[in-house]
Amino acid sequence: PRATPTPGAPPGKTPEFPAGSVVSPAANGSPGCPSEWRNPAARDPHTPIFDQKGTLWFTLQGANMVGRLNPQTGDIKLVTAPTPRSNPYGIVVDSKGTPWFVQFGTNKLASINPTTMEIKEYTLPNAETRPRRIAITDDDVLWYADYSRGYLGRFDPKSGATKEYPSPGGRESQPYGITAVKDIVWYSESAVSPNTLVRFDPKTEKFQTWIIPSGG
Repeated sequence: PRATPTPGAPPGKTPEFPAGSVVSPAANGSPGCPSEWRNPAARDPHTPIFDQKGTLWFTLQGANMVGRLNPQTGDIKLVTAPTPRSNPYGIVVDSKGTPWFVQFGTNKLASINPTTMEIKEYTLPNAETRPRRIAITDDDVLWYADYSRGYLGRFDPKSGATKEYPSPGGRESQPYGITAVKDIVWYSESAVSPNTLVRFDPKTEKFQTWIIPSGG
């Protein structure tokens, strides 16, 4: 469906957006006055990310969907993940413009064809794995935070090979937020008290850990 952006609150007031909204902070050209695109089927939109062409991709955890929004036309396309209740969560885009996302409700990650919107799922080795967030390095290798098992995972889309590393904080550390900067993987251990920030070097396969001063 094609949606017309709806202006948010005037400057100085906090806008309220209903469920099923995708929000741009200045989509109507007026800084401080957000705009939104609504779609009733878009329940629980999550983790937006732009690709190289300016198209916005987002997961919908509650609706078990992945969405694509063209901000220029307002066109929204939603597709359902093949696995029921898979809870699409973190999402990244590789160097070729293909989105990849993790499925927090199961032990899978998936790619989505940017043109056809066809989803291809990949099953991770351990049935207990629950990948919550995902990062990507410059070689298009994917790194996932296994929230349930306390692992950092590596998935190579070219070979399909998977390798996992126990997080320094242990099985109950709940790795969560994750990113990659200059091919170094960084993530947080959300259940360690105080929370920790973890650095992983893929070349040496070595971890470093810092305690977050505020505790987390």
